[in-house]
Amino acid sequence: MILVIDDNEDIRFTVTEICEFGGWKADAYANGREGAAAFYPGKHELVMVDYHMPEWDGLETVRAIRKRDPSIPIIVLTVDDRMELVAKFTDAGATDFAQKPIKAADLISRIRLNMKMAKLQDDHQSAFVEKGINEDTLRQIKSHLRHQTEARTINELKQELPVSYQTVHRYLNYMVDMGEVEIEAHYGKKGRPKNKYKAI
Repeated sequence: MILVIDDNEDIRFTVTEICEFGGWKADAYANGREGAAAFYPGKHELVMVDYHMPEWDGLETVRAIRKRDPSIPIIVLTVDDRMELVAKFTDAGATDFAQKPIKAADLISRIRLNMKMAKLQDDHQSAFVEKGINEDTLRQIKSHLRHQTEARTINELKQELPVSYQTVHRYLNYMVDMGEVEIEAHYGKKGRPKNKYKAI
C-alpha cells in the first residue's frame, strides 16, 4: 500500500492511477496532517508527499512520518527544485524527489527503486552508507560514470539514469568529496562554464 498526500485533487487521482497501473494500491489524503495521521508502519510500503499543502506542509509531514518509521521510503512531489529546499527535505528524512508534472514511467521507476532499497534495509543489509546516501543508488551512478568515455553534466546523467536532478547532484558532490569523481569546467561561447563530472 502506498500513501499519497497532496492537496491537488487531480494530482491525487493521477498518482493513484499510476500506482494502480504499477500494481500497488494507494491511500490518498488532501493535507499533511490527515496523511500523517493515516500513516501506519507495516501497512504502508512507501509515502509520496507534496510540498505546498494547507495545515502541514511537506516538510512537517515528512518529519512526522519519519519519527514513526525510520526506514519508510518517502518521495517528495514538487515543482520547486531549489537545492536549499532539497537539502531541507533530505535532512527531514525524504529519500527521493519526483518533479511535477508527474510522468508515469519516471514515477513507477522511482517507486520500484525506493521499495527495493527499503527491502534491503529490512533484510538488515547496509542500504545507506551515510545520511541521505543510498548504497545501491551510489553504485548505479558510479558504475554509469565509469562506463562513460567523456565527462557528463548533471542534466545528461539525469536523462540517462532513473534518478532526479537533485539526487544526481547530491551523489556527485558526495563522490567528489570521496575523491572518486572529478569536476571539469567546460567553457562555451558565452555564459558561465558548465561543470562536467568524470570518474577517477
